Amino acid sequence: MLKNSLREGSVRIPAGCAICGIIDRTGKRFSGDEIMKSIATMRERSNGLGGGFAAYGIYPQYQDFYALHVFYDSTEAKERTEAFLNTHFYIESSGRIPTVKVASVTSPPRIWRYFAKPDRNRLSESGLTEEEYVAQCVLRVNRQFDGAYIFSCGKNMGVFKGVGYPEEIGEFYQLHHYEAYLWTAHGRFPTNTPGWWGGAHPFALLDWTIVHNGEISSYDANRRYVEMFGYTCKLQTDTEVITYLYDLLVRKHGLDLETASKVLTAPLWEEIDRMTPEQQEKYKALRAVYAGALVTGPFSIILGFNGGMVALNDRLKLRALIAAEHGDRVYVASEESAIRVLCPTPDKVWAVEGGKPIIEWVRNDGLWPAIAKGSNHD
Repeated sequence: MLKNSLREGSVRIPAGCAICGIIDRTGKRFSGDEIMKSIATMRERSNGLGGGFAAYGIYPQYQDFYALHVFYDSTEAKERTEAFLNTHFYIESSGRIPTVKVASVTSPPRIWRYFAKPDRNRLSESGLTEEEYVAQCVLRVNRQFDGAYIFSCGKNMGVFKGVGYPEEIGEFYQLHHYEAYLWTAHGRFPTNTPGWWGGAHPFALLDWTIVHNGEISSYDANRRYVEMFGYTCKLQTDTEVITYLYDLLVRKHGLDLETASKVLTAPLWEEIDRMTPEQQEKYKALRAVYAGALVTGPFSIILGFNGGMVALNDRLKLRALIAAEHGDRVYVASEESAIRVLCPTPDKVWAVEGGKPIIEWVRNDGLWPAIAKGSNHD
């Protein structure tokens, strides 16, 4: 595990955090300048202890490869990790992720990128699906290899994060040089955990990424639940456990995104009592089967994945989350100002309702995943 480079001190800091996301439903890619401008508008929600971005569609020349973004503390950690990767993967290309010096971004780790495919023989011998093989390899590195942390591992997407204000982290990674059809961003105001490079948002596994504002009071119950299915939570952050919950419910258990979101924000029992008999049967079953996946506490999240985005508030809407659309663009953010700085006259603006996910998809056959059946977009 990487060393903590900066802490907020011994006094607990009340939750702030800023999140935002932009998706083009046609799949048209656009520069990272826009998401950097949006998140910078909410600078007062951050404190410089964490910022980051997720971008989808940025590696079209390597779209069939998993893009592994890795933090290293030392040469020894890098050598050991690369020996593991070379044994378990075919590496098409590797090198440092390009960065520039930013005065406020200090003590960065070594940051490398690998475009990789699972080794065919090892994958065959494992009996696992390709995605499960990659996920297990990544989790093994992050669990067992001190000084190394794979913080992004999806196809044709990537996470860029670190310790600093988000717009400064974006400048550090030169995100204006990248183009994506979906961007999400986060400005961190750590509450219970230290500010360090690996702990910044987004948190990712495969192509799932989560940016999160709030505090999950059910963290321990959720952590114990996902660890029953082989996940290991080592980052002391509720963002990590939410990412694993979506991976478990959608990729492993086959739920559509709307149902998975309803598991995380299950209706109250009195709400279920007012439903139709058919709905009662469904939601009683979900609450019984997935009791450990119920997420409680104040939160708003944006989930990114190849082909789409989900915006979700807790059941009681204890954290702000605003949505807007203009033509083929959909925006979500903690504050309306972060949307209007990019789109002064949107076609529609609304508050995301508690426990009711907004699910947006890219209308492109090459990006339309099987889980699109969960879309609730009109």
